[in-house]
Amino acid sequence: MTYDQSPSYRHHPPPPPPPPSYPPRSHTHRAPHRAPRRDPLGHHSDLRILRGAYRWQRRTATLTALGYFTLFLVLSAYAPGLMTGTAVAGLPTGLLLALAQLPVTWLAIALYEYTARRRVDPLADRIRQEAALDARRGAGR
Repeated sequence: MTYDQSPSYRHHPPPPPPPPSYPPRSHTHRAPHRAPRRDPLGHHSDLRILRGAYRWQRRTATLTALGYFTLFLVLSAYAPGLMTGTAVAGLPTGLLLALAQLPVTWLAIALYEYTARRRVDPLADRIRQEAALDARRGAGR
């Protein structure tokens, strides 16, 4: 036995609702002057700039620390003669390069803080002030 899926009645969609009727507008009444609307804060170009500055800041600090560590690993794997050679006061070069990892990490942290103070923080402060101003404007309505 087969089932016929076609409906036995004709389906007609409901008619669209009539357009709303508005009272005629008087030309003597003027709307109060409002400040021009700005884009919402989430679509603001400053946020794109802030994200780009923060991304640059992370990459700079990360590549500083990881770049040095990668260099150390590559030298350990492909230049064992250099790493086992004596450098200063009988210390092997590999040990001195390993000990230099700590100052390089401090340098990466210092770069991160420097770029935060110079590029990211001023943008974040400006966006924060604009958001507070927008919130005050919204509360006044």
